[in-house]
Amino acid sequence: MGIAIFLGSVLVASISQIMLKKSANQKYDRWIDEYLNFRVIFAYGLFFLSSLLTVYAYKFVPLSMGPVLEASGYVFVAVMGYFILKEKIGKRKLLGLIIIIAGIVIFSL
Repeated sequence: MGIAIFLGSVLVASISQIMLKKSANQKYDRWIDEYLNFRVIFAYGLFFLSSLLTVYAYKFVPLSMGPVLEASGYVFVAVMGYFILKEKIGKRKLLGLIIIIAGIVIFSL
């Protein structure tokens, strides 16, 4: 249960990062609108929720496993970036993602 909560927390943070990147790619008339718009405020709210979920998940997950599970965020962001932001996944990025996934799997054994 703790691992699922932790991964859910990482997924929520990844969604927030994608929302912030989409917002950064938009043009705004005033500089203040870059920071005070619904997408940015909601994304930071998701970051806060992610932090709360992570703290709660640590009640069930060993402290040494946290950084390993947190690394799954790189995979989440890359996959969402590919589908939502239409970013390309090159050979080097794909190799990096494979290494991250292998590290998570090896640590889990």
